[in-house]
Amino acid sequence: MRRFFIGILVLALGANPLLAQQIAPFKENDRVVFLGNSITDGGHYHAYVWLYYMTRFPTMNLTILNAGIGGDRVGDMLKRLDGDVFSKQPTVLFTTFGMNDSGYFEYNGAEPEKFADEKVEESHNGYKQMEERYKGLVGTRIVLLGSSPYDEDVVIPDNTSLKNKNKAMQRIVDFQRASATANKWEFLDFNEPMTAISKRVQKEDPSFTLSGTDRVHPDLDGHMVMAYLLLKAQGFSGQKVAEMEIDVSNQKIINASNCNLSDIVKTGTGWSFDYHANALPYPLDTVARGWGSKKSQFDALAVVPFMEEMNQELLIVKGLKGNYKLLIDGEEIGKWSAAEFAKGINLATLDNTPQYQQALRIMHLNEERWEIERRFREYAWVQYNFFQPKGLLDANNRRAIEVLDQYKEKDGWLRAKRDLYSKAMFPEVRQAWQHEINVLLQTIKHVSIPKTRKISLVRN
Repeated sequence: MRRFFIGILVLALGANPLLAQQIAPFKENDRVVFLGNSITDGGHYHAYVWLYYMTRFPTMNLTILNAGIGGDRVGDMLKRLDGDVFSKQPTVLFTTFGMNDSGYFEYNGAEPEKFADEKVEESHNGYKQMEERYKGLVGTRIVLLGSSPYDEDVVIPDNTSLKNKNKAMQRIVDFQRASATANKWEFLDFNEPMTAISKRVQKEDPSFTLSGTDRVHPDLDGHMVMAYLLLKAQGFSGQKVAEMEIDVSNQKIINASNCNLSDIVKTGTGWSFDYHANALPYPLDTVARGWGSKKSQFDALAVVPFMEEMNQELLIVKGLKGNYKLLIDGEEIGKWSAAEFAKGINLATLDNTPQYQQALRIMHLNEERWEIERRFREYAWVQYNFFQPKGLLDANNRRAIEVLDQYKEKDGWLRAKRDLYSKAMFPEVRQAWQHEINVLLQTIKHVSIPKTRKISLVRN
């Protein structure tokens, strides 16, 4: 059994005014598209947000789609709006850019300030064209996201920091914020709060970062922090999975929030009752999954108060005396004193409860869905980064393969994607992949329905 412990650091973050921005929660039948660069393309933050909705609102019909492509700047995104973004028919469109727009190595060159000015202006000019396209959308909520930061301060061996790159990125965030305000769109900044978290931890651990080992790409803990910030902006802080409070001295239900309690019975060794929640606890992956990952989703709990704010499944039992074992569906979960039960046990911190194990199934199914969706994003990279400039967008024929083969030896990224493209060029293959995703989503919908659990308190 694993229990979750949160450090003092995260408690201070809960009141941070930087996290107080508001984005409307998703609603029934929303199609949410995240447009971005490699941080979105290969990232998990949108998958972690969807996992929250899968477990917290199990009957809700919701679709979240990845429209990121590695290396993209706002000008590149503009060129694929029709074929890769609007074609997904979003009712909510998140857009984030800035990491690539702001440039890289010239910050350590002869004229870094001039370079920064040029890159910010170039990004702003490209964005103004995107802004005009967005103004013409009907029935689509626009949400602009300030990019996760470039970490200039973390100490990484053999990795020289690009000084003041993140300041240029923050200037891009500034014009995104101004545009959102002017157009009455929604806005959330990842850059400033993530920078603040990293700086705070770096006072004790200079090697800590939320921006990954290259200062650019957040590891899985960083993506969970991004998901936390987005969910907090949607107003979910303080909303519990469920809360059950009973007084066994008079067999009275004091509180049943987001759940139903029934059949409180005194047994020969303690008490039992039925518990049916409307949601499941949020499962956190302890494995650093994926190429290059060093941190896990679970590691984010060291720096943000996700458990306290958004993952509370509270069991409060008053009127007990002595120590008791907690059993759920006949399985022993743990042992606590009467005082601890009266104070409250957060069942979401216990990975051995049947409901947490149920949620883990959803987590792994969602991860499988994410893996298959990545194939579509790799295919999109080839289409828009390579074929579109050559007039071969969506050609998907022998000529396209021949042109790709002419360039692959000079382009390692293209060479790495050649095998996948040789399959994905056939519509039947892409249809089969989509069918796999559909089956996974149907299975998630079935698995996510909470079950009635028998809770027993046995005198120890």
